[in-house]
This record gives sequence, C-alpha cells and structure tokens, in this order.
Amino acid sequence: MIVALRSEALIRRLETEKLKFLIAKLRREQFGQSSERGRLLVEQLELAIADVEESQGAAEAEADIAAPATPVAGRQSRPARSRRPSLPEHLPVERIVYPAPCACAQCGGARLRKLDDVVSRSLECEPRRWKIVEHVREKMTCRDCEGVTETPAPSHPIPRGFAGPNLLASVLVSKFMLHQPLNRQSDAFAREGIAIDTSTLADRVGACAVALAPIVDAIRRHVLAADRIHGDDTTVPVLAKAKTDTGRLWTYVRDDRPFGGADPPAAAFHYSRSRSGEHPREHLASYRGILQADAYAGYNELYDGRRRPAPVIEAACWAHGRRKLFDIAKLTKAPIAVEAVRRIDEIFAVERTINGRS
Repeated sequence: MIVALRSEALIRRLETEKLKFLIAKLRREQFGQSSERGRLLVEQLELAIADVEESQGAAEAEADIAAPATPVAGRQSRPARSRRPSLPEHLPVERIVYPAPCACAQCGGARLRKLDDVVSRSLECEPRRWKIVEHVREKMTCRDCEGVTETPAPSHPIPRGFAGPNLLASVLVSKFMLHQPLNRQSDAFAREGIAIDTSTLADRVGACAVALAPIVDAIRRHVLAADRIHGDDTTVPVLAKAKTDTGRLWTYVRDDRPFGGADPPAAAFHYSRSRSGEHPREHLASYRGILQADAYAGYNELYDGRRRPAPVIEAACWAHGRRKLFDIAKLTKAPIAVEAVRRIDEIFAVERTINGRS
C-alpha cells in the first residue's frame, strides 16, 4: 500500500513538471499567438497544476501516515518532496519556548545539561480582526468669555464615514482586484459577526469612486502629457441580467524608461461596454503625440491629418505585427514568414541592448 501511494505521488509530481514545462513554453511564445488566448490557456494550465499538486500532497500525506515509524538508518530513500518555500524575512517572529525535558528519554536519568536549541519555523496567518476606533476630542470652555472650543474632527475618506480607510480599501481591493462581488463580501462579513448589507457596501464604493476621482484625473493628465504612449484594450467579463456580457478595458501607458526618461511611468484605464472606435477617440481627444498600438481600425480617425488639435502619430507595434507571421511560420514553415520572424527577432535583440539609453 505504501509503495502504491508513493508511486502515485511520483506520478503526480511528473505530471506537475510537465504542465510547468508547457506554461514556460507558452510564456516564451507570448508574441507568437493572441495574448488573450495564450493568457487563458496559461491560467487553465495553472489550475490543472494546482489540482495535481493537491492530489500529490494528499498521496504523500497518506503514505507518511501509513508508513511505520522506523529508525532513520532503516528508512528507504524516496524522492524528495517539492522544495520548502523560504519564509519572508520582513515578518515579525513570535518565539514559543517549550519547557526542557526533566529526564533522559534513553535511561531516565535526571542529570541533564543544555546542548543546543532545536528550532523549527512555520508561517502563520491571523484571522481578520475587527475593532471599533473611537475618536475622542476634548471640548473646552473658556473661563474668560465662556466660549466653547474643541479639536477639529478628523477627516474621513468619504462623508458619513462609519467605515475606516482600511475597511474601505479592503472592500475596493476585494471587488476590483480579487473580483469578489459585494454580496459575497457582505456574506463573509456576516459569518464574522459583522452585519453590513450589500446596498451599504455599494453606497460606500460609489462614494470612494468620487473621493478617488481627483487622483484618477491626475494620473490620466500625467499619461497624456507624454510625448509617446502605448494603447491597447482587452476583454473583461461583466455581470449582467441572467448572463455575462463582455466589456472592454482600455489601457494607455506612459513609460519613458526604455528611452532614458526620468518621468515616472503610469497607466490610465478606461472602461466601456463595447469596442466602438468612439471610445479611444474620446479618451485621446486632447492628445497629439505618438501612439503605439495595434492595427485596430478604431484608431484610424486619430491619425487623420484633418484631426484637431493635431493628428496623432501612429507607431505600429512590432509584437502585434510579428504575431501573424509567427503563426504562419509555425504552422506552414513558409520561408518568407520564417525569414520575417528572424529579422524581427534581430530587431528585438538590438532593442534589448539599447533599452534605457537616451
């Protein structure tokens, strides 16, 4: 039984290594296929790896439980488990010291002296801790004029702010970064004894959007003040009535570091329910620099010489241009496509040597 369990664990480990190899291969070929299609395939493979590794861990644990306790010298060698992850150095350390034994485990003698410490380390996570913060402001009366004076109230991120900034940040990150709907967050809070209904959370998210609007506007102004920007869009699933719609997330990036620029990089995001060309025209209405993007026809009006205040200068994207040639070269081995990919790769190699220089 033990041999069978260990064999199963070994098979799972080999399956994991095969899937990791496929992921690495896909990432190396990221410019040779659609980025959206490749990203989805990588995500599916990573999910498969997680399932295999869970089965591997269960098989190894069952083998350890089933194995009899044998001396170290009599144990048979077995394949090593996956490498133990290193623990972060910046975390605080809680030290638990256990009482020393009072008698020798071999002969029962009581004449013991300390030889060394045996230290084992584990990573722990404390559950979320809720608390109420009371802001106490002393109110004073003046003995001379009988006037009343008090410390100004502390500012809150949003009006009527019963929720502190850390709670608001947690809700926003869970919704927009971790894709956790507000109703599920409300249910999770309820399981922890905190009743905050979905409508209240939605109200606070809307208020936070208004509070953060000046920062968003400042980032967008900074991005559009660049001489050159990169533009692209990607699909995002949108929850709709009885189904899931497909929306668009438009991204405009300012990054002058490859050209030796000192200005900080930034990305401006816009959301739309469709991929109509009116959206990039609206986003870049005041822009008059260089736009590096794919060959999407919705950008064409930006490049029109009659555009005001001035036409945007088109900079085609080598990565997008290489993609179709790579597909042809990979599938049909067409000599022209193979040669084109080779020459483009030479350009990429030269670019890597001058990256960051002005």
